[in-house]
Amino acid sequence: MYCVIYKSRKKLDTYLYLSTPDDFSRVPEALLGMFGEPEQVMELELNPGRRLAREDVLRVMEALRERGWFLQMPPTPGAAH
Repeated sequence: MYCVIYKSRKKLDTYLYLSTPDDFSRVPEALLGMFGEPEQVMELELNPGRRLAREDVLRVMEALRERGWFLQMPPTPGAAH
């Protein structure tokens, strides 16, 4: 599954994964307002065997299939990975 990752210029360590490049139409307006101007940082091919640094790849893939986007928030201080 192909995805494009954008970073927030407003929120440190906050990333938005999209299933379709530059298609923010399915992302809620309130989220886009909080996120600010997105900056594309990466394109990835996701599959069940791929490891992501801070997210469960299956959870990301499910969100992309169901709603077309996934939001990765900064890690909670002291949280285990």
